Amino acid sequence: MTDLLSVAKKAGVSRATAARVFSQPELVRKTTLQRVLAAAEELAFRPNRLAQQLRTQATRIIGVLLPDPRNPVFAEQLLAMELAARQQGYALLVTTTGYDASQELQLVEEMLCQRVDGLVLTVADAENSEVLAKLQRESVPYVLVYNQPTDPDVQAISVDNRLAMYDAAQYLLALGHRQIGMVAGPMAQSDRARLRYDGYCAALREHGITPRPVIEMASHTRASFPLLQSHMQGNEGLTALLCSNDLLALSLISDLQRHGHAVPDDISVIGFDGIELGELLFPSLCSVVQPREAIGREAVAVLLAMMRGEQPDIGKLPHRLRPGESAGPLQRPDTDAHRIRTR
Repeated sequence: MTDLLSVAKKAGVSRATAARVFSQPELVRKTTLQRVLAAAEELAFRPNRLAQQLRTQATRIIGVLLPDPRNPVFAEQLLAMELAARQQGYALLVTTTGYDASQELQLVEEMLCQRVDGLVLTVADAENSEVLAKLQRESVPYVLVYNQPTDPDVQAISVDNRLAMYDAAQYLLALGHRQIGMVAGPMAQSDRARLRYDGYCAALREHGITPRPVIEMASHTRASFPLLQSHMQGNEGLTALLCSNDLLALSLISDLQRHGHAVPDDISVIGFDGIELGELLFPSLCSVVQPREAIGREAVAVLLAMMRGEQPDIGKLPHRLRPGESAGPLQRPDTDAHRIRTR
């Protein structure tokens, strides 16, 4: 079996430099790195990761806690993280909560037992989290993504959730809508949804409009038309809806159209996340776009900086509103289109 010394001789470097290529590649010059890797491939050499871990007390593994990788928001973030981590010689250990906050502590404990070098987490509630309370007592660095904690000592990467939904509500108000509601999944499972609701409320109050209670669905990604139906009836029926995420918005649009409501002529819908799927459907989804890939890359960069003992300065990442066919101007009751649909 080929050993590290043979690889070093083949590449024309010292054994220590060859070892550094496989343990700390970011510290090796690119030309040297390429020579050593080429020699290793030619000689079919594979480094002994277990021996490295025992020697350095580092696994070069980053633990990642996500609510649900089936949601494209988290899938795109995860892909960007994987690429960024791999470039720095790290691998990811991924686990998911299924939006069940009661699972967070156990899952993080399992990753700590795997001796991960750091953690990237999305928790249900950053203000009241057993996980974060535990990690404050640990030496393992961690970064939150999408969460927006008030504690300035907690490193977190996100858009400004309040401002982003405030902007979405202002967009609907500018289109003439006044009877605007917000739909979300279980609010106790998402501090992001609560911040977005705050933004919705702030925008309406600025226009002298009383915000409505959030319309809470049983699932974060599946709408239930019976829970919405009563809010659409009568003179005060909703003409526009803000959704806490895109999958919920897309499910809601399907339900609305299935029950005979035209989108956006009868009711406008705006999502939150900006997933690509929303642009491919009809009507295309108007949505608040989060920079999912940038969030993933930034999470890895910030965590690695913390692992080096640095204290990176993190600001909110920018959001933008993506126009789409699902949101349009308020249709007045005397318009022909409205009369045709309500006969």
